[in-house]
Amino acid sequence: MEIISIILVIVGLILFETISSIDNAVINAEVLSTMSKRARRWFLIYGLFFAVFVVRGMLPWMIVWMNTPDIGPVQALIATLGENEEIKNKIEEASPFLLVGGGVFLIFLFFHWLFIEAKNYGLRGERFFHKHGVWFYAIVSVILTVIVWLSLQRHPSMALGAVIGSTAFFITHGFKQNAEMHEKQLMGGSSMSDWSKILYLEVIDATFSIDGVVGAFAFTLSVPLILIGNGIGAFVVRELTLSNIDRIKRYIYLKNGAMYSIFFLGVIMVLNSFGVEIPEFISPIITIGIIGYFFYRSRQCL
Repeated sequence: MEIISIILVIVGLILFETISSIDNAVINAEVLSTMSKRARRWFLIYGLFFAVFVVRGMLPWMIVWMNTPDIGPVQALIATLGENEEIKNKIEEASPFLLVGGGVFLIFLFFHWLFIEAKNYGLRGERFFHKHGVWFYAIVSVILTVIVWLSLQRHPSMALGAVIGSTAFFITHGFKQNAEMHEKQLMGGSSMSDWSKILYLEVIDATFSIDGVVGAFAFTLSVPLILIGNGIGAFVVRELTLSNIDRIKRYIYLKNGAMYSIFFLGVIMVLNSFGVEIPEFISPIITIGIIGYFFYRSRQCL
């Protein structure tokens, strides 16, 4: 990869990870406010190692390895930046399974936000879709059916990947709903110890990080680049949690920017899985442009 392309991918990954993790940062900040100073310091400093290297490092590496198990764990980690063209070709040949599953996951995530989740309306039409939330299940079912049908004509494994992507969405959605319920209990005066709260926050961080990790594959299949970009993004989120979360919450349309980015990244992943050639720089440019627009919209409301 050219140096400019690498820098653009990393910048896009950092921005996407940061903005898509705002909800996680808000939960972290609110739960941390009920904890002792020592426990807060432990979570924000030592917990960062777990968030970056264990979750955002291990998860993409495991996804690539499981997608191409015959290349081995070490090659799965280093091959995409190495000179071994044979290994690179194996990863690319197996990538449609990964890309179609990740694309379905992200598209479902976007439509769930559009139809069901409470939001600040940033574009025309969002209020209309929100009022007709019951259509979410019909829409995503039709989308999944069409993608599976097209996948079966190309390769049966892609159809399985699409179904796994939809399954992953509903599983992680259930964890997120459970997280929101427990957050209310913690804020309501739970007797849970500080260390139990830290463990709870780490589990929630792992759950919320799945969106960023899956979306990262729309930028690149390189595990080292994903680790660098998402790792720096995780560090930024921890810093926001510590110092500026109230200010960030005032930028009311940042979540909109994250979700529209997720939609376009999901579409790019699905198109890539069907062999549509999309330059690698397109994903970071779209992400930067969309988030930049909604950041500007948010500043107008301050």
